[in-house]
This record gives sequence, C-alpha cells and structure tokens, in this order.
Amino acid sequence: MKKKKKNVNAAILIIGNEILSGRTQDKNIAFLSSWLNHNCGIIVSEVRIIPDVEKIIIKNIRFLSKQFNYVFTTGGIGPTHDDITAHSIAKAFKVKYGFHKEAYKILENYYGKAAFNDGRKKMAKMPLVAKLIYNPSSAAPGFKTKNVFSLPGVPSILNSMIENCKKYLVKGLKVHSVTININTVESNISKQLDVIQKKYKDSVDIGSYPFFRLGKIGVSVVSRSTSKIDLAKVKKDLINEFKSKKIKILKI
Repeated sequence: MKKKKKNVNAAILIIGNEILSGRTQDKNIAFLSSWLNHNCGIIVSEVRIIPDVEKIIIKNIRFLSKQFNYVFTTGGIGPTHDDITAHSIAKAFKVKYGFHKEAYKILENYYGKAAFNDGRKKMAKMPLVAKLIYNPSSAAPGFKTKNVFSLPGVPSILNSMIENCKKYLVKGLKVHSVTININTVESNISKQLDVIQKKYKDSVDIGSYPFFRLGKIGVSVVSRSTSKIDLAKVKKDLINEFKSKKIKILKI
C-alpha cells in the first residue's frame, strides 16, 4: 500500500437488478465500508444501487470517479448476458474492451481448454488497460480501471478477494470511534450534542442512534475522528453533560 494521505474517500456502486427487486439482499455495502475504514483509513462517503443498464452504469462511473478517490463496484462481471459492468466501464472511460490476456490465461488454466466455454471466456473480457484483482475462490478476476475497482457481487467471493486491492490503494488515516450508551431519548440531548459538535466541527463527527435492546431504551452517541486526543476531549465533554443532566450511562 502506498504512502498515507490525511483524507481518502470512496464511493460504492452496487450494480444489479436482483438487488433493486428485493430478490437478493445486499451484504457487500457493510463489509466494504468496514474493511475500507478499519483496514485502509478510507471513508465511504456515498453508496448507490443501480440496475444493469449500460447508460446508467456509464453515467454513474463517470460522475463518481471524478468525485471520489476510489469507486468500488459490485456485480455484473459474471458469464451471463446481463453481466455488462466490464463493457460499460470501458465505454465510460473510452478505452478498448476485449480479452485481457492475463485474465484469459488464468481462466483457461483454471477450467482447462475443453471446459473453457464462451460463458467462461466472457469473464476474461474487460478494459484492456485494467489491472487484475486476483480471485482465490473461483479464479475469475476482478479488475481496476483508473480509480474504479470492479468486484463480483457474490459476498463470499468478494470477501476472499478484497485483500488483493490493497496494493493499489493510498491509505488514509485510520478513523477511531468512541461510543457512549445512555438511558434517555434523543430530544433530551439534542442541544448538548449540537454545542459539542460545533466546538469540534473540524476534527470530530458526532452521531446519535436510538436503540431498544436488552429491555433498555436509550441512545448510542458515537464520536468518530482520526485524532485520539480530540476523541478523548469529546468523550469527557459528553460525559460531563450527561452527568449534569443526571442521564444514566449504560454498559451494554
């Protein structure tokens, strides 16, 4: 992985009619967001889910690739007629599309010449300038085109490949978090959170999330920052505010 930068962000583009129809429940957003944040210091700033439509894929790739340091796409790189992500990305960047020599060789060796049919050959077609993301599960590689990483939609396969993206990434500063669970409702703490957030607006993000679990109603106040020092200051300020209002801090 390359030298760290202070702020590095990414977008996730989920491609697939099966996600939009509700037939398949997406599991990749949570995994990718967590992996990028905790392993690479890269913040996911936007997520989109779009259908398998060439014009829509091209439009989103062009826009997101300009707005973010990295874009991660999932889905649409398989062997069937509706797997159009690779061709659409080639069109988005106006680069040549065809059989990638290295990908073709990997798949031919994996399946054997006799079983290497047209559907399987299709998985070797991608932007010719692409760099491969190796796949230890089922051989068919993902690929990187400029700042766009194209990964499969099957979560188990994507998970097995993700570490092979690291060599192409510039690492950002790791985002740390502190969570305080309290026995109250959001309206009771909204003013205090607003005051503290404004105080640390340039270094800490504070969010509040209501919950009902283990028979307890409350709010999780989550602070996130690349600075452990500022996080500690925010934690202290929050605890002091909660104690002044006699709000019980829960251990969950």
